[in-house]
Amino acid sequence: MATPADDNRLGRAYLAPEVTVFYDRGRCRHYAECVRGLPQVFDPTRRPWIRADLADAQAVAEVVRRCPTGALHYRLLAEEAEEPTSPTIITIDSRGPLLVRGDLVLDTPEGPLRETRAALCACGRTQNHPFCDGACGVNAGASGGTRDQAETSPHKR
Repeated sequence: MATPADDNRLGRAYLAPEVTVFYDRGRCRHYAECVRGLPQVFDPTRRPWIRADLADAQAVAEVVRRCPTGALHYRLLAEEAEEPTSPTIITIDSRGPLLVRGDLVLDTPEGPLRETRAALCACGRTQNHPFCDGACGVNAGASGGTRDQAETSPHKR
């Protein structure tokens, strides 16, 4: 599987024969789209908690694309990388970050990062610029399902 230049910045790799899933713990805001989407693959009570070999590679990719923070990414063995949403969509999460989907180039302390999904800090208190790190308390309450309205609402901001 060819490794695009930014793969080393996507987090820990979990390998399976047809798909690799990347997880960046520092960007995860626990929206739990992965756990609800494929609980047999994404099981936080198990180590390793991601077992991409337990489902079809396309199903894994579909669930990873639901992750609104960009903490999860994938690379399929036989296909190109994830296509960005077009046009770019920005959704305000009333409890914290700006959820952004599109063809993004983010200015990070390590330099520019090409991205398709991100939860960007809206409060200015993050220690993980430009990403939300929960400093505003975004994870204080239980998640009641997706908070990424870009996937569920016709009202886009």
